[in-house]
Amino acid sequence: MLPKSLILPFYGGPLIFKRALYSVKGLLLLAFLFSFSSCREKTTAAAGYSDAFKPVFAKVTTLYAANRPEAGIRYLDSSMNHISKPNIDDKFRTYGFHYVYWEMTRHDNAKALLYADSMLAMANRSVTRPQFVTNYVEANMALGDANFSMQKFTDAYQHYFQGLRVGKNNLNNRALSDYDYRMGMILYKMGHFKLAAFYFKDCYKLSSNAEDRFADFYRKQEVLDNIALSYKHDNELDSAIFYFNAALKFIDQKAAQFNKRPYLIDVAKAVIYGNEAEVLIARHNDKEAIDLLEKSIAVNLQKGNDNSDAELAEIKLAQVYYDENQTANLFGLLTSLRGQLDTVKNEEAEADWNRLMSGYYLRQQNFESSLTYLQKYNTLKDSAEKKLALLKESNVNEQLSNFEKQAQINDLKNHAKLQQLYLWVAVVCAMMAFSIIFLVHRNWKRSKKDVQIVNALNNEIYLQKANLEEALDELSIKGLEKDRILRTVAHDLRNPIGGIASLTLAMEDDDFTPDQKEMINLIKETSNNSLELINEILEITENGTEQLKKESVDINSLLSKSVELLRFKAAEKSQEITLELLDGRWEILISREKIWRVMGNLISNAIKFSPYGGLIQVKTLETENNIVIAVSDSGIGVPENMKDKIFNMFTEAKRPGTAGEKSFGLGLSISKQIVENHSGQIWFENNEKQGATFYISLPKPKREKAKPAKNQRTIARTP
Repeated sequence: MLPKSLILPFYGGPLIFKRALYSVKGLLLLAFLFSFSSCREKTTAAAGYSDAFKPVFAKVTTLYAANRPEAGIRYLDSSMNHISKPNIDDKFRTYGFHYVYWEMTRHDNAKALLYADSMLAMANRSVTRPQFVTNYVEANMALGDANFSMQKFTDAYQHYFQGLRVGKNNLNNRALSDYDYRMGMILYKMGHFKLAAFYFKDCYKLSSNAEDRFADFYRKQEVLDNIALSYKHDNELDSAIFYFNAALKFIDQKAAQFNKRPYLIDVAKAVIYGNEAEVLIARHNDKEAIDLLEKSIAVNLQKGNDNSDAELAEIKLAQVYYDENQTANLFGLLTSLRGQLDTVKNEEAEADWNRLMSGYYLRQQNFESSLTYLQKYNTLKDSAEKKLALLKESNVNEQLSNFEKQAQINDLKNHAKLQQLYLWVAVVCAMMAFSIIFLVHRNWKRSKKDVQIVNALNNEIYLQKANLEEALDELSIKGLEKDRILRTVAHDLRNPIGGIASLTLAMEDDDFTPDQKEMINLIKETSNNSLELINEILEITENGTEQLKKESVDINSLLSKSVELLRFKAAEKSQEITLELLDGRWEILISREKIWRVMGNLISNAIKFSPYGGLIQVKTLETENNIVIAVSDSGIGVPENMKDKIFNMFTEAKRPGTAGEKSFGLGLSISKQIVENHSGQIWFENNEKQGATFYISLPKPKREKAKPAKNQRTIARTP
């Protein structure tokens, strides 16, 4: 999470850095006005505004301070049409007001960048050196902020560097502190928290003598808050608490000087409360954290206050409720927050809201709703991570160092004699011409050898390709021959073993001793198991060669019949099977017989590995592109050491059922083969308490549902 506090002004004009710092709009505009007027006061040689523009400047300043920037822009444009000869500073400040309006009020970075370019053009037309320095620095900082907002980091760093390079020997400490502030914010976003804390501390020191103005007071408390956040993310919790308390203490000491803005004082403290609560949560002091979060929300949720910060504080509070399993409080808070997010957009809060809603429905066993919210969360999270990755890929220190070196090189070139430059150019051109001639001659001689080598390699590759194709053809033939032999052996064994099983049935009514009956039952069981193994082997060999005969099948009907046929098998172990179907009639293109076999395998496995009296759940879910079928059991689950082997043919992961049922390790392998032949997927997950859930995902037809109907829920119960 990025720092969350109230932004403070930048020097020289409308320099609002794009960040994850939010605040009250009126305060931002007021801070902007204080900042550039402070800079101009201390740059005494600046040209200054014309007499006609000064009342216009004062009026627009008042409207901006009253949080009425639209009215200010309208008044400014109307007034400028009546000023016959505005000077350079008049035009520069007009573009500056427009820049702030589009950057901060309308959040149109592209249009803000155009006005920043106009500011730089006016700066280059400055009459005096001090006027040029003041306007040039401000324009470059504005361009840096606008480019940074548009994720053009290289351009942003270059403008920051140009502004600092021209202004570092001409501006006051307040102006230089703005540069430290930007560097701290950039490094914070890149995850360099210790270095960010260093720049924030330097920013605090440079602005330490400017506490008389409200904007400066707000800057100092914000920087203390940002230092604390840097230490929090660096896991130095004691230092974080120290600076949070220092920020609150500073506000309490200075608040009396600004009693005309008590609500802004409350907003600043509320932001710090919300940030400090995260440290208390990390220390497992949830009670005190909840108290701070509730205080923060109560202030910033009010109209005109920092509603975005209130939403983030509510997310933190919801997380505490989730961790403490306070389900009612969690759902109530998330429901209330939904309405706020629809009014005040907040991407960070939106993502975490979907994550918490997914967790809530997961605990309520509402898997469909949980999956929907989880997908929304992943989409928002991926978008945020992509934006942050772009920033982290840019090394600000290295780029600024490169700009510094480039500037030094340019200075040296400017001081070199023109004759030396011409001489070096001539020498370089001669060397390049000689090198080109030498390389052309050498490459011409080598080209003959290279052509021969390439031809030889091509011939060798051709031979290897032919050998490889021959080997692959032979391997394919042997594979088919293996399957043929396997089917032949299975067919030849099935008849005699089936005869043995039939003879044991005929011998059941004869008068045999108990030992003889036990031997007959053993023969019967062994022959039946052998027949089952032979049938599964035949199924595997047929799946690899047999062409799928797909047809349009009602999935609800198929599942209902599958469950109905197997409920008697479940009755032998006093088990219950529940079935949840899709709304309406859903027909998908599948092989009825093959998918029937898959469902039979999964439900039979669930019966086999569930205890007596257990519950087996069959659910059908609909996603955007697939139909998902889930079969959950309450059985023994899948051990960790067998998870990677369970879908393998003749796997070692086979285990007897809860009633000693025999397992050959082929059923899931066959099911996987069938599902993948349908362009689907099959997987499983262990349940939280006991048992496992197996999922089948099959592609939906490219059409909408035919006939909506009421939700159907069928329960197949044991007799």
